[in-house]
Amino acid sequence: MSSIEIKKIGITNLDTDAIVNAANEGLWGGSGVCGAIFRDAGSAEMTKACNAIGGCKTGDAVITPGFRLPAKYVIHAVGPVWQGGEHDEPRLLYSAYEKSLILAKEKGLHSIGFPLISAGIYGYPKDKAWRKAIQACKDFIGSNPDHDIKIIFAVLDDGILSLGEKTLKEIG
Repeated sequence: MSSIEIKKIGITNLDTDAIVNAANEGLWGGSGVCGAIFRDAGSAEMTKACNAIGGCKTGDAVITPGFRLPAKYVIHAVGPVWQGGEHDEPRLLYSAYEKSLILAKEKGLHSIGFPLISAGIYGYPKDKAWRKAIQACKDFIGSNPDHDIKIIFAVLDDGILSLGEKTLKEIG
């Protein structure tokens, strides 16, 4: 049975089939979630795998091995930079989650860990980011009843955790 939950845990500690990197279009190692994933997976290996892919458009996702992570795979999803909400940001953020879940299904994966994509240095308002994230996951579960998937959002901040749990109850 598919499910969505939110945990206070570092995403690189999740023992899921895949974790999702809040990536940039160049698939370069960065800071925040991206930096932690590259560091814990093995920066050289992850950089080489990402360079071989060559990049990823905003709203899309690609997959690499997880290397030294507990997760078998890393799905690199590129969310939008917040520009006030009038530059297609909601659709692009929804798409980043949707494409990640589609990739997971195509690979036969049944558990996935997400960060709150675009809500860090990309500036997406956290309440709006949670709404898009949870709606995209709910929609995927609803339209894929043949594929059980456990979705875990990994957050480190109590305020973001509370906001996510509140949003999950409202949408759920």
